[in-house]
This record gives sequence, C-alpha cells and structure tokens, in this order.
Amino acid sequence: MTTYLQQAQTGVWDVRASFLPQIYFEGVTRAGGIAVLLPPQPVDDDIVDRVLARLDGLVITGGPDVDPARYGQQPHPATNEPATERDAWEFALLEGALRQGVPVLGVCRGAQVLNAALGGTLHQHLPDVIGHTRHQKGNAIFGTSTVRTVAGTRLAQLIGETSDAQCYHHQAIDRLGEGLVVSARDSDGVIEAVERDPALPGDAFVVAVQWHPEETLDDLRLFTAVVEGARTYATERVS
Repeated sequence: MTTYLQQAQTGVWDVRASFLPQIYFEGVTRAGGIAVLLPPQPVDDDIVDRVLARLDGLVITGGPDVDPARYGQQPHPATNEPATERDAWEFALLEGALRQGVPVLGVCRGAQVLNAALGGTLHQHLPDVIGHTRHQKGNAIFGTSTVRTVAGTRLAQLIGETSDAQCYHHQAIDRLGEGLVVSARDSDGVIEAVERDPALPGDAFVVAVQWHPEETLDDLRLFTAVVEGARTYATERVS
C-alpha cells in the first residue's frame, strides 16, 4: 500500500514523514491480507522489480492531485502543488505491476494515477465541469454518491448494479487511458471506476475506484477482491 510523504506532527515532533491512515490497511487485514506500507523514495526499474518480487498485490491509495505534467496539462489554480516524489514512486510501481501482472486496486488518487499512467487525462477541477462541489465538500466531510456499475464488468460482478460511495475528490477522469474501460459512473455522469479491459490477454485484477471504500469497512468486497487476486497471483507465481 502506497503512503503519503509530507509534514506531520506527533508529540513534540514536526517533521516530514511517511504515513497512511489506519483505516486503509485495516481494510486489507480484515479481508485476510497482510499490509506492507510503501513510502515514496528514489526509484528505478531495478528497485521496482525488487520491491514487486516480494509483493503479491498493490494498492495505490488516496492523496493529493497528480502533477498535471504527467498528462500534458498546465495546472489549474485549484490543483495541488505537485507531490513529485510520490508521483514518481507510484507511477513506477504501477507500471511495473501492470507489466508483471501484479493485482492492482486504485483508490481515489489511485484511479487517477492509473488513468494518467496509461495515457489518459483528468478534469482538474470537477466543479468547473458539473457545476457543484458535492464530490468534495471540504473539511474532511465525505459526500455520498450513488454509483451505477457497467454490466459485464468485473466491478459489477463484485458489487452489483449500484452502490453508495463515499467521495472526496475535486478531480476526475476525463479521457480514458489505453487498455481501460469505464466500470461505474454516478448520476452526474462522472467516471467513478475504471478497470482493465477484459478484451486484453490475461486476467490480471486491475480495478480502480474514485471513491473511498476504506471509509465503510462494513463492505469489504473491494479489499477482499484484491486480496483474493493477490493470493491467486502468489500461488501461480510459485507453481
């Protein structure tokens, strides 16, 4: 599971730190997995291969906006300052995972990283597109959206036709990345989930949702799916 890297306070300390809210890795452990935290750090292809050789799945977690330069745009005034260390780390890990067939779950920012890594683009400020701020109310208050899945997708098989989603995002997928299909939208038509195109060879688990499944751990289906995908991947890798 990827992590934040930013200024953090604990006790008398006020330092740059890597961290991830407990609720993320609690989702993995409740689903039967073992969480390993992956802090942003210098990266190259050899490091990526060595890290992924010791993992059975990858979760790209939520966080700040992706650097618009990653998808060929200038920053919108509302776009966060780039978290370049985290971008470099997550893009490299994700690209390695996709090459190797490692199961991937993207959460919020994770969906945007996946889309940008595959050549897609983002709406940098969703209120400019749909005219309201209900997807990100601010002050750590999540909005609830009803998402409708696309029939025949892996996500639809996992969660059914509709689901209530906890949202906190002011950006969203615009042009779809290569090899992805839309697997859910909300009532505004905003893309709320994407996944690997089932028409492609192989059956690697690659699903990314724009909402925050970790906020409602009474529903572990997405975490269970990536843990099961990791278990299958690990078994096949050994055999």
